[in-house]
This record gives sequence, C-alpha cells and structure tokens, in this order.
Amino acid sequence: MSFAFAHISQRIFGTPLLYDERKAETFVRALGARITGSEVIVTNGSGGVQHTAFENGRPLAGKLGEPLGRFLDRRGYAAFDVFQNVALIPVEGTLVHKGAWIGSSSGETSYQGIQTQIAAVRQAKAAGKIKGAVLEIDSYGGEVNGAFETAAAIAAMSREMPTMAILTDFAYSAGYLTASPARQIVMPKYGGAGSIGVIMMHADYSEALLQDGVKVTIIRAGKKKAEGNPYEPLPSDLADRWQAQVEAMREDFADTVARGRSKRITKARALATEADAFDAADALSLGLVDAIADPLEAFSAFVKEVNRS
Repeated sequence: MSFAFAHISQRIFGTPLLYDERKAETFVRALGARITGSEVIVTNGSGGVQHTAFENGRPLAGKLGEPLGRFLDRRGYAAFDVFQNVALIPVEGTLVHKGAWIGSSSGETSYQGIQTQIAAVRQAKAAGKIKGAVLEIDSYGGEVNGAFETAAAIAAMSREMPTMAILTDFAYSAGYLTASPARQIVMPKYGGAGSIGVIMMHADYSEALLQDGVKVTIIRAGKKKAEGNPYEPLPSDLADRWQAQVEAMREDFADTVARGRSKRITKARALATEADAFDAADALSLGLVDAIADPLEAFSAFVKEVNRS
C-alpha cells in the first residue's frame, strides 16, 4: 500500500463518518482494491453514487466567485464574498476537519475554513457591513470531527442575522447538518436532503493476506493497542462499542436538526427517518426544508428581503 493510499485508508476505515452511505460505497468500489491490493466485495450495497458538486453547469447562488482568519487579515484578504450586503459561504464536496483554505479546494471544503468565514461574517454584521448570510450547499457529507462545532457556529450566526441555506443540489449527512441551523432551507426540485445518520467501516484483510502467504504480526504493549486494525477480524466487543458510538452521534445529529429546525421537525421525527435520503417533495413534507425553488431565484429573493428590512 502506498503512503497516499495509507493516508486515505486511515481517514475512511475505523472512524465514524457523516457520509451518505451511497457516497461511501462509491469510494470503496472505486479505491478499495487499490488500497487493499485485492478485490473488495460490497455485500450489502445500494448501488453507490457519483457526485461532483456543481457539476454539469449547475448554477451557483449569486456571484460567488483562529489562525486562518489572522493569516487573511495580515494579507488584506476578505474571508468571504459579499453580494449586495449578503455574505456568501460555500459548502461543497467532501467536508473535512482541517484545511488552511477558504472555500473549496480539490473537491473538499474544510470545517476550519467555514468557521473562519462565519467568524468574519459575524464581525461584519456587528460592524453594520452586511445584513444577512447565505450558505450554498452541495455535499454528500464528510468527517464527524469539526461538523458539530461548525453547526453550532452556524446556529450562533443565525441568531444574529437572517440566514438561508440554499441547496444547489444535495445536502446529505454532514452536508445537511450544516444546513439545519439556518433560518430557512431551500432546495431545487430535483435535489436531495437528509441522511441523518452516521456510518463507520472496517476493512478486514486477514483472509486475503493469508491467501497471499502474508502473515502480519502485531506486537502490542496494552491489549487494546491497534484494536480494530485491518489485519485482524473485528472483535465483537469493539464492534459493539463502535455501534454505541455512532448511535450516540446520530442522537446528537437529530438533536442538532431539531434545534435548528425549531418546530418544523422534532428529534423523534428526525430519528424516524432512519438516515434515509429524500427528494425535494418528501424533504418538504417532513420539514427538512422550507421551500422548493430555483437556487438563483431563492438567492435573489433573499437579497431583496434583507435589503428591504
């Protein structure tokens, strides 16, 4: 396994993820054999999905063109784009915990970058420089670490100013988590929302290695050291602990959604979705979103409303 694939593997396997399961399955099908060196069989898959944010000419909403914030300040760079007194914060592609960039980079958006923008937007609002904020979202989700802190920051921003999450296409799992604290959520007719759940994967290479005549010896100091590694079967007690962990995270996810969506969807109803993904009509009826509309039209209406008030 190359260093690059080892780095990818440790971020995918054995760690909880806020990904829609179809995106996770697509990743395993595409890169699993290259990471493991042998064929990977998905035994309970749903078909997977290929998704690139804002692909095929899909429109952006408007004119989109802490250390990270201080770095930008020193160089005189704005942390966020502004259109007619409305701040614009993009949330697209795979969501990762850390990344010293603003916006998206190589198909990823970092929670660090989003939080830096939110802090700058709140300062601008306090100084009377903006009147509201729009989150442009097109994401199948990403990492757990940093996701809930980002949702909390968006909730704080929403208490201070009008906010709208515009789903240019999809908001699944962590993508929907970031949308839920906005005062309003709008999605296009053929977009998708939901996947209020957590996924965790473990790759067991032990049988494949034995067939190839490779025996891995793990020398431990502490019986729990290297627990859950890919060279041994997953112990049942660890599987139980991981299951409890993702269930607790799902509870927090549903609670965050319920608080952000106020009375439009309860925690019980969020949990009852069982991490399903919904089309626009079902998402609206469940209270996951507030309206179905063209993203550009929704953005224009928001801009007019905040400037009128």
